[in-house]
Amino acid sequence: MQLDNHFEVSPSLVEYLVEYRIVHRTTHRIRIRIPRLRNDPEYAETLRSLIQGFEGIDQIRMNAFAESIVVEYRPEISPEAVAAVEVQIVQAIQRASEVSLEAVLALNPESQDESESEGVDVWERLGLPGLGLLLGFAAMIEVPLPALMVGAVILIAARPVYDRAFSALFRDRELSIDLLDGLAITLHTIQGSFFAPALMLGMVEGGEVIRDITARSSNRASLDLLSCLGTEAIVERDGRELHVPIDQVIVGDRVIVYPGDLIPVDGTIVRGAGLVDQCKLTGESIPVTRVKGEEVFASTILVDGHLCIVAERIGANTRAGVIANLMQSAPVHDTRVSNFATRIANQLVAPTLLLSAIVGTVSGDVGRAISLLTLDVGTGIRISVPTTVLSALTYAARNGILIRTGRTIELLCDVDVIVFDKTGTLTQGQAGVTGIKLLRSDVSETHLLTMAATAEQGLTHPVAEAIIRHARNLQLSLRSCDEWEYHVGLGVKAHIDGRTVLVGSHRMMTTWQIPVQELHNRYPDLESGPHSLVYVAIDGDLMGVILYSDPLRAESRTVVQALQARGIEVYILSGDEARIANAIADDLGIPRGNVYAEAFPERKVEVVQALHESGKTVAFCGDGINDSAALAYADVSISFAAASGIARETADVVLMDDRLTQLLQALHIAEHAMEIVTQNIAMVIVPNLSAVLAGVLFALNPVLAILINNGSAILAELNGLRPLLGPSQVTMDGFSSMIASQPAVISLTTTDQEQSFQSEWGEVQTAKDRPRTPTISASAIQAVSLPVSRLDTLIQKELATRLGTSPQTISRRKQQQNFGQWSRDRDPDGVAWTYEASSQVFRPIRAKPIPVHTFPARRAGEAWQARRREA
Repeated sequence: MQLDNHFEVSPSLVEYLVEYRIVHRTTHRIRIRIPRLRNDPEYAETLRSLIQGFEGIDQIRMNAFAESIVVEYRPEISPEAVAAVEVQIVQAIQRASEVSLEAVLALNPESQDESESEGVDVWERLGLPGLGLLLGFAAMIEVPLPALMVGAVILIAARPVYDRAFSALFRDRELSIDLLDGLAITLHTIQGSFFAPALMLGMVEGGEVIRDITARSSNRASLDLLSCLGTEAIVERDGRELHVPIDQVIVGDRVIVYPGDLIPVDGTIVRGAGLVDQCKLTGESIPVTRVKGEEVFASTILVDGHLCIVAERIGANTRAGVIANLMQSAPVHDTRVSNFATRIANQLVAPTLLLSAIVGTVSGDVGRAISLLTLDVGTGIRISVPTTVLSALTYAARNGILIRTGRTIELLCDVDVIVFDKTGTLTQGQAGVTGIKLLRSDVSETHLLTMAATAEQGLTHPVAEAIIRHARNLQLSLRSCDEWEYHVGLGVKAHIDGRTVLVGSHRMMTTWQIPVQELHNRYPDLESGPHSLVYVAIDGDLMGVILYSDPLRAESRTVVQALQARGIEVYILSGDEARIANAIADDLGIPRGNVYAEAFPERKVEVVQALHESGKTVAFCGDGINDSAALAYADVSISFAAASGIARETADVVLMDDRLTQLLQALHIAEHAMEIVTQNIAMVIVPNLSAVLAGVLFALNPVLAILINNGSAILAELNGLRPLLGPSQVTMDGFSSMIASQPAVISLTTTDQEQSFQSEWGEVQTAKDRPRTPTISASAIQAVSLPVSRLDTLIQKELATRLGTSPQTISRRKQQQNFGQWSRDRDPDGVAWTYEASSQVFRPIRAKPIPVHTFPARRAGEAWQARRREA
């Protein structure tokens, strides 16, 4: 496997064959066993839709529990045609894992209704058991009902139990808990005791419905590759620029890309130059310069410049397409956490049957033997475990943590290793100025920053925005530019107050023949650490350098320490160079041996697989397109609500508030849930086994046996609802201390966006010749962004939908000074929005004229705490 721009993917990563076995074949029928059918409803529906489109098919029967599909051919079909169809069926078994269900239904629309009908129909599944329970209760309170009718309803309603019991008995050659349930229901019904079997049946089938709902909720969202590459492209043909659908772009086309657009193909630049944001694909936190002759990739964004690209790879062959293929070939796991409890219950079936037969034979009391059958531990376990899991999922969702599956709850408790992507996960994903180094003693940091910010204020580049934002935070007044030139990939040249100012990269200094070695000799640490450099020269002399970096999230260090205190190993995977990744690791206390820098998506998958194969349970936390393949291969995948769509849909755990502290909360919720699962198992097994012992030694009253069995099940069920209340006390290692040690921070300085928007209420001084860069006087009235409820916060995609624009446009404009005014002009309700970088959400600006000097921090903190308590 190569990891440079011309990469290849190991076949072991992109080929994942679906296991199958032909069990039985006749001239007009074939039965195939496919284990994947049991735990992947989406695969089953896709396979059914594919096969229904073949000629000569008469009927298809699919049994997920039996892991089999039976295909019957039409009577008139010839043996040669049967052989041809069987080849198509075998091919479809593999293709169903690669083709989206939506695409199949588009080609075979008549199967859509049937596919949709295979959802979990609660009324259909529980209708007859509910009726049986009602009739059984009526019979118990001596309502005059025909006994034959009541018994028939109960036995007919028990058919799913019988089907599962016979399927396990004759297919898997094992005794299941369903066999014990079926015998108890049948014998009780024959004896005329209707309420007990009806109640048992209702609880058993209710548990099955809950299990299936849990399983279906774990289906991975279908991935639409074109959504990662845009919907259309601008192609240059016959000297004209044409807008064409993305699927009509062919290799060799010249694709034109303008600022803010997604690059739709992998290819080489033949004309132009630009700054390309590759963060979501490669993990690089800072946009990179791409010029003629260099390669660019699909799904990246052109921040500035203009490109003409010759398409070399399109669609599934692009780097983004390979990532999607890696995801689709990821192994599919069982998603129902209660399966392990059912296995325990199944192992007790044979001893229970044997014991019941011995007691019945020795005592000659059939009722005594049936009482022992009633004392099964499976019902209570099978009901309480999924209830506990779903309660935990509900509590987590209420607290802004989306845990998609029950299986994730179990695996979170077993995590040995957490692998973090660096950019946007451990860091803020946003450039910020971290320092200034001066070469000349007659120039101050304030003057250097003012000149640099003035020169950069015409740019939308993230680094330029960081410099301007830093200057405004220091309340520096920017000046006007007489002349201004932007050199793509180099920097800015501006004339300010009659002086020539250069602000840019090392290459820019070299191009203008300005030496930088003296600066590096004076500050040797410039070559180390997590920062990058912007050089500033005035009138041909180097004055200093501005250091910028993607700063850590405020909570990253404490979260990593808390994880390590729990015995969890922490790794970093990053697309950045080793110097930056190692500096971040040192700051967080992560061993350098656990750092993988310059890691492309394929490399991330290899690292995750290697950790998994070493016997560890691996969690991966990332937010970009480049992380989605590793997310798919991890045991537990974690992402953020503001992450790329493909990463968010792949993740097993989504942190809706975009805070890493929620990861610790998720771990604690999972541990609390599994503790309750253990309690429930003990709560069911101990009284039932005690009753079994009593039934062997004494004549146990059948009513007492039912009360013990169902009573323990009900108690376990009620205990399973405890996760809805949440853990009684947060006891996570490091988490409590983190919350206690971090003081609440109330910012009394408005953001650049708010300062721009508040000019409508405050006094504004406009810089000469630069009317679009206002500075706020000290007497200005501030528009304070009041905390609002979570319903008033939007992620980038939601705000784009509200404003009727694209997420890329929001991403480009959110740090601009006029974002508040710009968003208000487009908002249907005239609401202005501001971007909160710390939580990566957008909040509405609540204008409230409060003089700055009358809003002390102590009162601000009290007011904020009061509003938080009310919320």
